[in-house]
Amino acid sequence: MENASLLRRLGAILYDSLLLIALGILATVPFVLIYGEDMPAEDLLHQVTLLVVAYAFFVGFWCRTGSTLGMLSWGLRVEGDERQTPTIGKASIRFVVAIVSWLALGLGFLWQLWDKDKLTWHDRASGTHLRYYPKKNR
Repeated sequence: MENASLLRRLGAILYDSLLLIALGILATVPFVLIYGEDMPAEDLLHQVTLLVVAYAFFVGFWCRTGSTLGMLSWGLRVEGDERQTPTIGKASIRFVVAIVSWLALGLGFLWQLWDKDKLTWHDRASGTHLRYYPKKNR
């Protein structure tokens, strides 16, 4: 078991992004039914709904199995120091700091390239690791 490479992380992010787009479309349907074509792009309730959907997706998968569907495809698992799945608190911190990592133009992810343990900002902040398990070890 080793910490996941940046390339594997990005692969999982791509897969999970496709799933989140689909979930976002489903979560948007009620708003379109209410507003019709006049739905404002800056509708705060819609934006909060999409954030809650993303939060439930990531934190739910991380706490339950340690992996999202995209992460499973790339052999990745979020875990604490004792190889356990993260608590809801640690997963929530990981989610929030991952957003900050993206808002900083991805620097929180790229940080892994310089970190001695190959950890990102959200790995460090949450006390979790994103581990790579080759197929023979899954």
